[in-house]
Amino acid sequence: MAEGAPSSGPAWLIAGLGNPGPEYERTYHNLGFLAIDRLAEANNIRVTRPESRALTGVGVVARQPVLVAKPQTYMNLSGGSIGPLLEKYTLPAEKLIVIYDELAIDWGSIRIRPKGSAGGHNGVSSLIRSVGNDNFIRVRLGIRPEHRVGDLKDYVLAPIRRAQMETLDSILGLAVEAVEAIITEGVEMAMTKYNRRAQGANEEQ
Repeated sequence: MAEGAPSSGPAWLIAGLGNPGPEYERTYHNLGFLAIDRLAEANNIRVTRPESRALTGVGVVARQPVLVAKPQTYMNLSGGSIGPLLEKYTLPAEKLIVIYDELAIDWGSIRIRPKGSAGGHNGVSSLIRSVGNDNFIRVRLGIRPEHRVGDLKDYVLAPIRRAQMETLDSILGLAVEAVEAIITEGVEMAMTKYNRRAQGANEEQ
């Protein structure tokens, strides 16, 4: 058993979506990875163990044994890593919390959702296909730009701007708090506490 692992299996799988490699490390599309790093740091979890095409770590969050994961498959194939992890630890989809970036939500906003469609997010589409349903909990971190951009693909893979670092720090802190609230208080209460309405008619509810 890895150092720091709880004596029983994990009660939750907490996964962040992103792309591996230093060139993607601090891009908008890697907010899920950055949030997992923050969560792991706050709870003294080392996310270094190769497992099911992911880097994983075991520990305790909000007094519950957890497995945290950063798939190394690249974003669009995330389900090929997370699905097998759920199966390996015999966890239902309802015990999966996925953290990821969301273009439909304004930069700096956070939205929790108990289940639902992928909303055009390729990483979440891969998850739904692999898990076999959409009943997993999402913590969506808004990255919708404050200004018009030419190519959204280029935008999501661009480095987060220096002027946005304070907001980045805030949203990562909120993501950690939201995950802890989901575990301790349930998803509905966490939604009430942490969902922050982004402005704009095209935001997905």
